[in-house]
Amino acid sequence: MRIGSGVGRDGMDVVRTVRTFPSALIRLPDAEAGMTDTGTGITGSRRRRGLAVVFFVVFLDLLGFGIIIPILPYYTRTFPGGTEFVIGLLAASYSAMQFVFAPLLGSLSDRVGRRPVLVVSLCGSVVAWTVFGLADALWLLFLSRMLAGAMGGNLSTAQAYVADVTPPERRAAALGFIGAAFGLGFIFGPGIGAVLSFDATVAAVAGLLPAAVPISRFSIPSFAAAAASLAGVFVALFFLPESRTASTSTTIERTSGITQLRTAVATPGLRPLLAAFFLVSFAFSGVQVMFVPYVADIYGYTAAQSALLLTYIGVVAVITQGVLVGRLSARYSPVRLSLFGTGLLVVGVGAIPASRAIGSVLPDLTALVPFLTADLLGLLLVLTLLPLGNGILSVTLTALVSQRASAAVQGSAFGITQGAGSLARTVGPPVMGGLYFAVGYWSPFVAGSVLLLPVLWLVSRLGVTQEAYEPRPADPGHAR
Repeated sequence: MRIGSGVGRDGMDVVRTVRTFPSALIRLPDAEAGMTDTGTGITGSRRRRGLAVVFFVVFLDLLGFGIIIPILPYYTRTFPGGTEFVIGLLAASYSAMQFVFAPLLGSLSDRVGRRPVLVVSLCGSVVAWTVFGLADALWLLFLSRMLAGAMGGNLSTAQAYVADVTPPERRAAALGFIGAAFGLGFIFGPGIGAVLSFDATVAAVAGLLPAAVPISRFSIPSFAAAAASLAGVFVALFFLPESRTASTSTTIERTSGITQLRTAVATPGLRPLLAAFFLVSFAFSGVQVMFVPYVADIYGYTAAQSALLLTYIGVVAVITQGVLVGRLSARYSPVRLSLFGTGLLVVGVGAIPASRAIGSVLPDLTALVPFLTADLLGLLLVLTLLPLGNGILSVTLTALVSQRASAAVQGSAFGITQGAGSLARTVGPPVMGGLYFAVGYWSPFVAGSVLLLPVLWLVSRLGVTQEAYEPRPADPGHAR
């Protein structure tokens, strides 16, 4: 199950345009080319359609999440006691619930199927964002964020669906498009949330809805997020073919989630991947949170300028995961690509505090592009390494998990690794924030770069560790 040079340079010849999206943006691996039936009951064009639908569902789900991003801090401060610490707790509550529920949803999808889990979790997101918009107390904000985090664990199910319908040699490319869906959600979501919070938008919507519906610059984006998830429900319900068969799901019915987690930690092929997921998520999430304070304090950038930088990062991430990963995975193994991606992240994260010094030796291009100063050019140069490295690393690590998990427990394996990442994203930002304010602006980035160094060793060990993650037989005394 190795993705290596043996695939050949024509690996991207099987990529064709999916008409669901503009061809200039999204191109999905053709599910017909080079595929054999893996027992899912989906053949030919139905597999290709399944990939497109899963991509669209993930995009809609993340679009709703992205819409909330720009309003969350401001919305929280309108409540008594809505301090920055509470904002951090709200962010942590989302990731904590993802940590708990991602393995559960992945395991559940192994038993009952991917489609019902996706549909139910999207319904939960609809409820969560609706409550968020109607909230009149902080505890309701926490309730809605926790529910949204629990339902956000459905990424493991979406990844398992992709693994179900793609052969191993094309899995990294296909999983890259799930990452691209994330990137697109984060590109379009915050912009939509900002537009919906404009006073003119609020006034226009207020004249269309009944007076009983609370209308504000916070509730309208929340309801839009709920509408995006609701659209995902209908798309999954009516257009997504199931990728699991009854015979496959019943083979693991006796294996508990705790047993799967214990087996994963005990399996040499997955143990380093769990550690790598944790370290990467810990470092990168902390860097993401501290990036905006950094550019505000060092460069004096406004919120709008910071948002444009985040949009640039999102665009590079989409190109990396939607185009570059597929081409690279056709020629190089996931282990080599993971090492390359980690190296880019180590350099990029560690170079952030030096971005202004880097800019000082670069030319000023304002004569060609009015806003492209040497300062900005140095910052963009450093920032390019972050989505490039993270995009390659996240997809190839996911592909390695898929290779080392049996076909019966893809959802469980993805859920466990996503859970490790969610746990890291729960504790990473507060730790990095403490370093930023207690030690100095440079400290979280240096610490993040240092934390990524062990990932190089962990990934290099995978070249000689091939054990697959198989469900262990349940103790008959505990069978239900």
